[in-house]
Amino acid sequence: MHSIGIDLGGTKAAAAIFADDGSILQKETALLEKRRGDEVAILIIEQIHNLLDRARSQDTTIGAVGISIPGIYYARTGKVWAPNIPGWEAFPLRQRLASALSDQDILVTVDSDRAAYILGESWLGAARGCRDAIFVAVGTGIGAGILIDGRILRGHGDIAGATGWMALDKPFREEYVSCGCFEYHASGTGLAKVAREYLRENPDLNTELSIMKAEEITAHDVFAAYEKGDLLAKNVLDEAIGFWGMAVANYVSLFNPEKIIFGGGVFGPATQFLKQIREEARKWAQPISFTQVSIEASKLGSDAGLIGAGRLAFLAMQ
Repeated sequence: MHSIGIDLGGTKAAAAIFADDGSILQKETALLEKRRGDEVAILIIEQIHNLLDRARSQDTTIGAVGISIPGIYYARTGKVWAPNIPGWEAFPLRQRLASALSDQDILVTVDSDRAAYILGESWLGAARGCRDAIFVAVGTGIGAGILIDGRILRGHGDIAGATGWMALDKPFREEYVSCGCFEYHASGTGLAKVAREYLRENPDLNTELSIMKAEEITAHDVFAAYEKGDLLAKNVLDEAIGFWGMAVANYVSLFNPEKIIFGGGVFGPATQFLKQIREEARKWAQPISFTQVSIEASKLGSDAGLIGAGRLAFLAMQ
């Protein structure tokens, strides 16, 4: 029996057929191209049908479809909230897909991208064999997939892992309302925001970033400037290292994990700072727990969510 995994992001949907050992037999990617509401569901359904047709042509049986969504999946209602997809404030995705596939003998299961990331890493990646591990996704935002005693921690309302809202600084600022303190300072979007703040507060700076239009600065620009020795970029990333380290310390002290894995669009380029993040975390963390944790980069990279969605489908068949 095989599965289909679909990793839905803010701009594209990746889909693949998985064998039970995790190998990918077919893979395709489709851009959302400003689709909204049910248009996104239709795109996912088209991808599923495309892969089902390919599976049949190869005498391959699909038992389940797993879908990773960039937001919150409410297990009791089957609805999803995805802030980057217009019309998905409470979209009935599970019901919509089940209805579209009602003529197929296929299970449909949905979960958050946070859950998918840690499922993927614990299946085939850096957390393979772990029962207690955390995947910290640092991209446009920040979230954490948390595996405790071999099970995903979901919380009362399926929102566990929204760690971008961790309070790691004071005083409270109004800017934290929409995204949280940790995310504001140390996400990909946050790095750009902090760089702009430095420029506003220090208008006479002469750096790689200061010659750019402030509103156009991205996290990519911050990393590129850092590689050229830019002092402003170094200050921005030193601050982020502090926040990433404090967050690791909190994960360690709360959950006593075996591994903490960093991934997402920012890791990548921030993998070079893992040693510094560990040293910062050491200052704050419960000391015995800290000796028991390994802090690593994702082994699956941009495929972590897709592989996790494939694993999600296999778990539904058990």
